[in-house]
Amino acid sequence: MKTRNDPRHILRIKKMQALFSLSFHDKKANSGRKQLDDIVNHIKGIDKLIEKSAPAFPIDKVAKVDLAILRLAVYELLFIKTNPPKVVIDEAVELAKEFGSDTSGGFVNGVLGNILTKRKTYGKKSS
Repeated sequence: MKTRNDPRHILRIKKMQALFSLSFHDKKANSGRKQLDDIVNHIKGIDKLIEKSAPAFPIDKVAKVDLAILRLAVYELLFIKTNPPKVVIDEAVELAKEFGSDTSGGFVNGVLGNILTKRKTYGKKSS
């Protein structure tokens, strides 16, 4: 079971905070951190997935902290793929509960669940 002192949890917090900070600045700015820069390079595609999975919430209406958490989690789910999806979603929900509003945990869980379901559905289609 993870703890607040788990290095992976602390690293996710730092990445989420950096993404949150970037939401107030030019996203083309080089952060000097390879993985964070990679997330920023994929941000348009990630944001499109978030918008499709939460159509009632345009990106500019999503709380910036929730958006930073979602961007990090979607990146981990679709590009990193080192942790099982359940672990990534659980960690994102925990971050949302810790840093977001009272409804952030449910919102993040719902959006990521939709993305994961759609990804599985697309993976089953054969072209």
